[in-house]
Amino acid sequence: MEIANTILDQLGGNKFLAMTGANHLLADGNTLRMTLPKNNSRANRLYITLDPDDTYTMRFFRFTPGRLNKKTFAWTEDKTQEVRLEKGVYCDMLQGIFTAITGMATHL
Repeated sequence: MEIANTILDQLGGNKFLAMTGANHLLADGNTLRMTLPKNNSRANRLYITLDPDDTYTMRFFRFTPGRLNKKTFAWTEDKTQEVRLEKGVYCDMLQGIFTAITGMATHL
């Protein structure tokens, strides 16, 4: 939880959440997960992971949940389409990379 809060603070904290509309934040060990609204990259999920070398990995991807076809009763599996993977990101680069990929401003 502490690592996820630090990552969110480095992104801009509540100002980041208000400007981007990111929601459903989840702390998962050394990873911050979030859902993104519509943006230029078409990614709807972002995972930011703290690596052992004190850098971050940003994974932007599009997730489509599985569903049941009502006519054939066949189950369609979850789909994950990788949009962008950035490794070796320093804390002062998080906002710039986010803006470059999604096109959304993180602060005024």
